[in-house]
Amino acid sequence: MADQTAGAAEEAVVAGRRLRVFLVDDHAMFRAGVRAELGAHVDVVGEASTVAEAVSRIASTEPDVVLLDVHMPEGGGRAVLEAIRRTHPHVRFLALSVSDAAEDVIGLIRSGARGYVTKTISPEDLAAAVRRVADGDAVFSPRLAGFVLDAFAARPDAPVSDPELDQLTNREREVLRLLARGYAYKEIAKELYISIKTVETHVSNVLRKLQMSSRYELSRWAADRRLV
Repeated sequence: MADQTAGAAEEAVVAGRRLRVFLVDDHAMFRAGVRAELGAHVDVVGEASTVAEAVSRIASTEPDVVLLDVHMPEGGGRAVLEAIRRTHPHVRFLALSVSDAAEDVIGLIRSGARGYVTKTISPEDLAAAVRRVADGDAVFSPRLAGFVLDAFAARPDAPVSDPELDQLTNREREVLRLLARGYAYKEIAKELYISIKTVETHVSNVLRKLQMSSRYELSRWAADRRLV
């Protein structure tokens, strides 16, 4: 992540108090890991695994920063962000996702997120990113920042839309992206915390929806759309 400040592990303080952070992710093990890593630096005031749960609990706890997963059922992180921004515009959002696809990054930023980092980020850098977002800065992993700059410079008002891609669910997009990068089914299952059988089902659905017959075709299609 660009422009990391020294002392990333220092306690984050806002107006004389510790920074209040809320976690939104549909994987309980991942939330537990983030809570453990950030607990020394911030107050984790709540967590949620669904859109409805997140909207309700964020509204009641009013955290400084929400760490937001992008791909969840029922509209994903974008649905959470858009609902909360209407009623609690002071709450800031930092996307924390396995996805580094351009359309995910741009979609969240257009909806109002202050930053976007991937789940490969180190605990120290994540703590620093949360603090910077709370301070009003925008934070991105270097490659992701390029997506945002390119999109807003070239077509500032254009929606990011692809009719073929729009057929796929968020989870199918995640599986497709990892498949195109050369991951085996077992590796995809481990990365996404799902079973190998579920991975096989998602791949079959993607092949059917895109009317393709092989992994090679899917990989080339994903590369053409900068999903890899």
